This record gives sequence, structure tokens and C-alpha cells, in this order.
Amino acid sequence: MTTDDDPTSRALTGVAASTAALARAAHGRRRRNRGPTLIGIDGPSGGGKSALAELVGAALDNAPIVRMDDLYPGWDGLSGSVPRLVRWVLRPAAHGRTPRYQRYDWSRGRYAEWREMRRHRYLIVEGAGSTTGRARGYFAVRVFVDADPDERMRRALRRDGEMFRPHWARWARQEAALFGPDRTRQAAHLEVIT
Repeated sequence: MTTDDDPTSRALTGVAASTAALARAAHGRRRRNRGPTLIGIDGPSGGGKSALAELVGAALDNAPIVRMDDLYPGWDGLSGSVPRLVRWVLRPAAHGRTPRYQRYDWSRGRYAEWREMRRHRYLIVEGAGSTTGRARGYFAVRVFVDADPDERMRRALRRDGEMFRPHWARWARQEAALFGPDRTRQAAHLEVIT
């Protein structure tokens, strides 16, 4: 848990305000009768993406959030989630249709129920890989969130429990293989190190 006196909380609060300002400006430039203005919050596991998404969502009148954790098809599915994100969420949103996606059930190892996003002027997508590849061009605002690798691992284990420990290295390899060649960090409008 962070507090207002915590440097991480202050950094995220500042980036959330900047992200919301960029999103409002982008929304103001959009043509009417189009889908929501899309905000992508990307970066490696444990960096602070979820916390930032909550702050941005609150700043944008409780904008809905799609979490990539619901789209990954298991521990080896980081890059496989991007086509699903585009097909289920980004393309429909860009065409003014209601985005919906099938939630991955990690305990059963398969996709489960469909979830429909509520209509709003903004839609936030947070999670590793969210702004990569074919997904990148859909976002009006892209943010890359990172932290020291040891700190990220501590946060991820605190958040997800020890069940994540055996998967940490293999997930980190997927992130490196995706972010490096994709130049995800360099393509972000904003970057924060927490």
C-alpha cells in the first residue's frame, strides 16, 4: 500500500494527472460519433501499471479499465494476447462498438465468461504488451511504467503471492523479447520509473 508521502505514490499521481490531461486533449480533437479515446498503460510486471490505471480512471470520471491479466492465455501467452486485445477490444472500440472480451481463468487454464465494457468517453487498457505491435496505433495515449527489477519482483510476489515465483523468469524473458524489438518504451508518450 502506498501513501501520499511515498515517492512511488507521488510519481504515479503526477503521471496520472499528465496522462489524463493528454487523454482529454486527444478526446477534444476526435470526431464525434466515434468510440472512446484509448489510453494504454504498458511495462513489465510489478512496475505499477495497475495502480496508475486506477488513478487515471478516477481522474477521467471513473473510466473503465481492461486488464491484460484477463486476456493472457496462460504463462506463455504474453505475445498471444495482443491479437485478442485488438480483435476483442481495440478494433470494436475504434469503430464505436462496445468492446467485449473473454476472461482467462488462470485456475482452470482456459477462457471463461465474456465481459462487456460499459460505454464511456475513455477506455484504459493496462498490462504488459498492451501497446505493442498491432495494438499501438489504436492508443491516443501510451504510458510505459517500469521499476528496478528486484523491486518489481517483490511487488509482484506481494500482489500475486508465491505462486508467481516459479513463473517470474519465464514471464520476464517474454517481456524482454516483446519490448526490446518492439521499442515499446520509446514509443510511449510518457514514461515513469516507480
